[in-house]
Amino acid sequence: MSNRMPNRIWQCANFSFAACLAILFAFATPVRAQGPTPKQPTSQQLNAIFSGIASPQEPGLAVLIRQNGRTLFEHEYGSRDLRSGLPIDAHTNFRLASFTKQFTAMAIMLLVHDRKLSYDEHLTDIFPEFPAYGRTITVRNLLNHTSGLVAYEDLMDKMYAGKSWEQIPQITDAQVLALMEKQTGTKFPPGTKWEYSNGGYCLLAMIVQKISGMPFAEFLRQRIFAPLGMDHTVAHVAGQDTVSDRAYGYTHDAGVWLETDQSPTSATLGDGGIYSSLDDLAKWDDALRNHTLLSAAEFVPAITPENSAAVLPSAVDDLPKAAAAKPLAYGFGWFLDPYRGHPRMWHYGSTIGFNSIIERFTENNLTIIILANRTDLDLAALTLRSADLYFH
Repeated sequence: MSNRMPNRIWQCANFSFAACLAILFAFATPVRAQGPTPKQPTSQQLNAIFSGIASPQEPGLAVLIRQNGRTLFEHEYGSRDLRSGLPIDAHTNFRLASFTKQFTAMAIMLLVHDRKLSYDEHLTDIFPEFPAYGRTITVRNLLNHTSGLVAYEDLMDKMYAGKSWEQIPQITDAQVLALMEKQTGTKFPPGTKWEYSNGGYCLLAMIVQKISGMPFAEFLRQRIFAPLGMDHTVAHVAGQDTVSDRAYGYTHDAGVWLETDQSPTSATLGDGGIYSSLDDLAKWDDALRNHTLLSAAEFVPAITPENSAAVLPSAVDDLPKAAAAKPLAYGFGWFLDPYRGHPRMWHYGSTIGFNSIIERFTENNLTIIILANRTDLDLAALTLRSADLYFH
């Protein structure tokens, strides 16, 4: 493998009344299908998409398809750990990578619900010691990737130039905040352009910690995971918790599977540190559908696209093909562009050793989730091939 970590393998409430009604109608109405009822492909048709990907002796993937709160298809392929050879199952916990961002966004939204935070507060309101440029960055900018923050991955590249990624120490959310406090400005005026920012979500985790008075991982456990019965989901902090039924990540290199489970950014939580399983993510899907944690009205900001800002070419370069199509729309922890006329909210995750994706076709109450402990699969393509069986 290259001595330098490939680019981005590190990780990758003001509305008009009419706009609110439109968004609520499109995204927030529970269980009853709004449009054409999807077709019902057979398990054999769905299994044919995935069955040839992974042998029992290889890293694999777990697939979940649900509609109206019912599981239509659930299947696992391959091994969660090549050392033990244990098979992947519905309880296997995968690193979600940037799939995590929807949980970080929910944590912020819960603090807004508690009236402890506002989307329009600035970084300097929350962290008074933050440099003056933080006066122009709001919580909303961090949530929808319009902050203009310098990428912490780029700063690490400069700090450890010439070192292989295996030689670089892991960075935490607190250390990302410290790096941002050493900068003198942003890449562009906040709110004027859109560029995907992992660092922004690391800062959101630190905001949750500061406002709530508890560690970010504990806030997630108390306010999201425990209430929803996601008993085996965890924002993993090495040495402080255990990931049960843990999958380990792998990269295929020169015909050999290499265990590449950790990278220099694997200790950050806000942008990608959660481990979860199909079993627990089904509960998350139910909570979103039933508005268990927030009311439909309170959830509107998460599904309101930020599409007024120009998309930087570099932002598109860093995104998977499925996210690079224009017009790009992003809310709070969710991409919001439709697929073949079907409204959807979705997010991917990609980090060394792991890929993940969730696609929620809101008009049809159809959810597809794929988790993989390997990096050679185009999960977006697999997800949309599965969706096509329902829509055509």
